[in-house]
Amino acid sequence: MAEIGSPLSAPVEQAVKKTNPTLDTLLRVSKYTGVRIITLAISVVIGLYLTILIANMGGYVDTIRIAQIREDVNARISGNPSNRGLAIEVRTKLINDEINAQIHRLGMDQPFLIRSFSALTDAITLNLGRALNMASNSGANQVRLIILERLPPTLVLFGAADIILFFIALFFALILSRHYGSILDKISVMLTPLSSAPGWFYGIFLILIFAAVLRILPFGGMVDSPPPPATMDYLLSLLKHMVLPLAAYTLSLLFLQVFSWRTFFLIYSSEDYVDMAKAKGLPDNDIRNKYILRPTLPTIITSFALLVINSWLGAPIFETIFNWPGLGRALYQAVGLFDTPVIIGETVIFSYMLAITVFLLDFIYALVDPRVKVGGEERRV
Repeated sequence: MAEIGSPLSAPVEQAVKKTNPTLDTLLRVSKYTGVRIITLAISVVIGLYLTILIANMGGYVDTIRIAQIREDVNARISGNPSNRGLAIEVRTKLINDEINAQIHRLGMDQPFLIRSFSALTDAITLNLGRALNMASNSGANQVRLIILERLPPTLVLFGAADIILFFIALFFALILSRHYGSILDKISVMLTPLSSAPGWFYGIFLILIFAAVLRILPFGGMVDSPPPPATMDYLLSLLKHMVLPLAAYTLSLLFLQVFSWRTFFLIYSSEDYVDMAKAKGLPDNDIRNKYILRPTLPTIITSFALLVINSWLGAPIFETIFNWPGLGRALYQAVGLFDTPVIIGETVIFSYMLAITVFLLDFIYALVDPRVKVGGEERRV
């Protein structure tokens, strides 16, 4: 029998240590996925609970709602002609009973701490409840219906804006990285501070120029009023109303995205493997696509994912400026009306979308970049 440590035992030890690569990869990915889901779930729960506390102002909004209930009940009962002949004590008792019944129905007779955890449970399970002062176009006050009604306009506007911005910025960043120090490159660097202004800032000027002065584009809205009955006319009206918002959104982010991605392309252009590819005489297109663009894809994808995340929540001031009926404008209205369920409902949707995006990004990195290994372990050479 071979002694331990002898040359004959080496193959045996290697056979013992050798495991099934597919099983090993599956276990590693499963472990990483489970840990990632747990950490993201904890982050979502904490974020939702803080939103509930902030949206309710520590219970102050409930105080306002109770005062509104008292005012409404008092006006309704006191203004009823059939109650004018009642004694003051009887009418006061009738008002107090109605107020207490409504407060109990809304669960506002419980301590705020208990109600906050109850609201957290409803938020996690997507039981968004009913709005206090808002309603959908059909008149329903369910938060779920309000969000579902406002979500498509936001996705249409910001989805198109993100795609347009992505390809324009990527195109110019690649060109500028290949012409570093040129006049066009210097001009783009000089224009980068323009991205410090928000989209609604440019929107005001675009509305003044093209809608108020030139009168060639609408002031705002999603389609003409009344909406065109024909499908093609409806789409043309939608595109016409999207011109100014798309232009304002692109102007507010284009120069910063071009500058950022151009910088990454320049960094990777100076790598040794790029010089080796040039020395071998590879075509410029292959060098640009395989040796410069591909290593920067994780960074570019992350930047694009952040833009997509913002599109799900919408931009409250931006959509209000253009009178766009999306989630951002709904959130702006909910804050002004102290409509806590709508605020929490939009935050719930945004939190889930953010967690899903962050979760998927790790696996997208592994697909586009072979240097990335799911689970965080390094490849051994």
